[in-house]
Amino acid sequence: MTIRRMDNVLIVVDDLDAVVAFFVELGMELEGRSPVEGRWVERIIALDDVRQDVAMLRVPDGHGRIELAKFHTPKAVSGAPRDAPTNTLGIRRIMFAVEDIDAVVARLRAHGAELVGEIVRYEDVYRLCYVRGPEGIIVGLAEELG
Repeated sequence: MTIRRMDNVLIVVDDLDAVVAFFVELGMELEGRSPVEGRWVERIIALDDVRQDVAMLRVPDGHGRIELAKFHTPKAVSGAPRDAPTNTLGIRRIMFAVEDIDAVVARLRAHGAELVGEIVRYEDVYRLCYVRGPEGIIVGLAEELG
């Protein structure tokens, strides 16, 4: 048996509205939002009394999704410093291919995003950067050069 595709990545957040707005501004499409609770979710994630709101976003080509979850009960716990450096163990960033990196960074800054380092050129292949968005989420941006 082989993997058919990567379906989604889950990010647990505190301010669901702000994080949804950030990813929509990046260019993702909101598929839907809904409450999630009940014994089935408690059994799969091994937590009791689960009540959460979930938003599912997809990339425009339809080949990737991000699932955002805001836990009401039990309360979410912090696993690392909010603005952890990029060498912290665990998932550190999600990378997106973009068309105009300067314009994307400018739009995301309007949502409170900050560059982690600089926009750099990798040979004649890419312009790249990391952006820290709401709740310390790091997004990588890659603009392919002609």
